[in-house]
Amino acid sequence: MSYQKRFADVEIQQRLAIAGAVLVTGPKACGKTETALQVAKSSVRLDTDPQARLAMQVEPTRILTGDTPRLLDEWQEFPDIWNLVRHEVDARRQDGLFILTGSANPDETTRRHSGAGRFSVMRMRPMSLFENGWSTGEVSLAKLFENAGDNAGTDTAAGTGTAITSAEVPADLDTLAEKVLFGGWPGLLGKNLARALEFSRDYAALTAEVDISRVSEKRRDPDKVFRLMQSLARNVSTEATVATLAADVRGGTGGFKDETAADYLDALNRLMFVEDLPAWNAHIRSGATLRQMPKRHFADPSLACGILRLNKEKLLADLEYFGLLFESLVIRDLRVYAQTLRGSVRHYRDSAGTEVDAIVERDDGAWLAVEVKLGISAADAAAANLRKFEANINTAKTPPPRALVIITANGFAHRRPDGVFVVPIATLTA
Repeated sequence: MSYQKRFADVEIQQRLAIAGAVLVTGPKACGKTETALQVAKSSVRLDTDPQARLAMQVEPTRILTGDTPRLLDEWQEFPDIWNLVRHEVDARRQDGLFILTGSANPDETTRRHSGAGRFSVMRMRPMSLFENGWSTGEVSLAKLFENAGDNAGTDTAAGTGTAITSAEVPADLDTLAEKVLFGGWPGLLGKNLARALEFSRDYAALTAEVDISRVSEKRRDPDKVFRLMQSLARNVSTEATVATLAADVRGGTGGFKDETAADYLDALNRLMFVEDLPAWNAHIRSGATLRQMPKRHFADPSLACGILRLNKEKLLADLEYFGLLFESLVIRDLRVYAQTLRGSVRHYRDSAGTEVDAIVERDDGAWLAVEVKLGISAADAAAANLRKFEANINTAKTPPPRALVIITANGFAHRRPDGVFVVPIATLTA
């Protein structure tokens, strides 16, 4: 199958132009190696090449010999490579020399030699709906940041671009459920749903059995790891605390401490199997306090389905849980799209009970607020919540939002009379 273009293709080129080495991180099977191979002039696969493994024992610097950019795939198999690359970049004084790809974040020893000034770090995630060909891309996140259209008569600043619009999205719940179950894994393009279900179940099982111990100095209990995964899956898109997750794992059996749960979660984060959504800080007018708990998410919502062994029928039988997975799907895509704008995604909740599913913020401080709704019938309540939230922002200290957005499963993209944008996820791109 031919290579499917990714937003990461542009980013990796940009980073190679400004740094001696680019570190590409991301969960297993998200496409790091294939993306890196599109620009690499030579490569070595450290997890499978026996000659490379021998060279690391006898003459490690040979690993760095080859046309540049040179790809060092799964470099974390030999952590000493980090310092070898760091010194080689210093010696050659050139940009674009090496690409390091790995499915685990560097350990603490490596972080002490951060590589500042030599490495540029790039996060890859599973494919967005636009990248895998399901989203039409009629509405861009960049255009929403322009606050496109006329917002006269609203609290939001006047727009500068063209109107937000799209054809009607005919997506039914069956189709959307399949998108959640397939996930954004490039290796599943062209495969059937049965293969996708098997993939996510195997992915979770192997992470619990093998990978989590690989990134740790001690062996983890695979059964307890998987039970923690199940608790995370049941609490996806919520602010479940470590204590809540640990109690869920304990059940009536005991023997699983909060500290153990935190330790296991740290390992899952290092593997990028999970990616929690941090809370957003802003200056608000009311006396409410901002909550700082992250929301629980996996690298891809399909992993939650694999852990809980859900199929399409089970997913459609529980629309409340389906809504939480849809929110997680939207968060995954927003993270991919925001990264192209040098932005990040967070969530908002305060002690007065006001919540916003996603705050997308660019590095320059511009931001927009997003509510996620599975059904278009919930748009009125979502718009009212966004307006209430906007009114509580202290714009003397925090700039007003560029746009207020409701992301839905279907319908068509438009601006409501109150100035809030409605955007089906199947029309969105960066």
